[in-house]
Amino acid sequence: MKIAVAKEIDPSEPRVAVSPDTIKKFKALGAEVAVEPGAGIKSGLPDSELTAAGATVSADALKDADIIIKVKRPEASELSKYKRGALVIAIMDPYGNEAALKTMADAGVSAFAMELMPRITRAQVMDVLSSQANLAGYRAVIEGAEAFGRAFPMMMTAAGTVPAAKVFVMGVGVAGLQAIATARRLGAVVTATDVRPATKEQVESLGAKFLAVEDEEFKNAQTAGATPRRCPRSTRPSRPR
Repeated sequence: MKIAVAKEIDPSEPRVAVSPDTIKKFKALGAEVAVEPGAGIKSGLPDSELTAAGATVSADALKDADIIIKVKRPEASELSKYKRGALVIAIMDPYGNEAALKTMADAGVSAFAMELMPRITRAQVMDVLSSQANLAGYRAVIEGAEAFGRAFPMMMTAAGTVPAAKVFVMGVGVAGLQAIATARRLGAVVTATDVRPATKEQVESLGAKFLAVEDEEFKNAQTAGATPRRCPRSTRPSRPR
């Protein structure tokens, strides 16, 4: 079986769908791994590291591949390189992109949407929503600190005292919890809110203040299973905050 790793064509996408560790795991299963040249450069993974792990770096990496793994859904211009019947594994972002999905169907490939993996224990290692949301919460605070233009922690100098920055986090999911932790590490005074009462303890455990209007609607906003109530007609998976 041949597994191919496609280089992302979106210039703003720095991620790659493979690492030296995953290449070794694929090889241990008996699969052949081929990578397009430069696929991991923006992620700090030069071709030499991927070849050292056992992959083959080739411009024809996608040719005759049985499985193609990517970060983002392939564009129409990429599908011409895929053989019919190939399995494409990526973050597909299917909602509202019916035309793109039809293009994939017309190309004869089978699509596997990683963000639709069931949120169960056995699938935790493949939970791209949680892993990427965790990084997004961290990155949001780092970019916010850069845009803020001032120091986050309280600064006491001979010229006076600069108060700590105040950060407000809306939504305490995976991303929100990481944002709180990161802002606290940088020295900010953090306040957070969420529709779920159970998150109050999580917020306070990270040293932040929980803010909510604790009326009857707030108290009933969570089911016994500690998940927020949703419209029963909704079929979309829950998104990380």
